Amino acid sequence: MKPLFASFAALALGACAVAAPQGTRTLGSDLAVGGGTYNSPGGLSVAAEVQNIGGKIGVCGVWAQSESQSVLTKFSAKNVLAKGVVLLNNEVILRGLDRLAEVPPAPSYVGQMGNCFVTEAPWTGGGEARISIPRQVVGRDGDLDLSEEGGFVVVFRPGGPSAHPSDPKPWD
Repeated sequence: MKPLFASFAALALGACAVAAPQGTRTLGSDLAVGGGTYNSPGGLSVAAEVQNIGGKIGVCGVWAQSESQSVLTKFSAKNVLAKGVVLLNNEVILRGLDRLAEVPPAPSYVGQMGNCFVTEAPWTGGGEARISIPRQVVGRDGDLDLSEEGGFVVVFRPGGPSAHPSDPKPWD
C-alpha cells in the first residue's frame, strides 16, 4: 500500500511542484488580485500573473500590507500569506504566497517587479488565474481562553485587495 500512496502523492504534488524562485519580472496588466482584511485595522493585497516561462507555467507576483494596522497584525502577514495559493482554472499552481515580493501598498500593481516561480507543468496558453487565502485566526489579545474571560480574537478575512487606503474595506 505504501508504494501506491507514494505514487499518488507524487502525482498529486507534481502538478503544482515549484522550483526555487526563477528571478523577477515586471507584472503586466493581466493580474489576478486578491487579499483580505483583519477584523482589526489592516489588510493585505496580492497580485499575481501567470506567464509562459521557458515553456512551463510560471507565476510572478507581489504582495503588500497596510502601512497603518493594529499591533496585533503587524507581523502576521507572512504567516497568513504562507497558507495562500494561486489557482489556474481551479487547480493550485503555487502554494505559499509569502515567497512573492513584498512591495508598498498601491492602487494597482501593474509595472511592479515580482518574484517568479516555475512549475513542472507545461504552458498551455493560460486560463483564469485566481488568488485564494483562507480565513484564519491570526492571534488573540493576550493568551486568554475565550471560554473564560473573553478576549479579542484577530481573524484574517479573505476578500479583495485591501492593503492600500483606497481599496474598499468591509466596514466602508
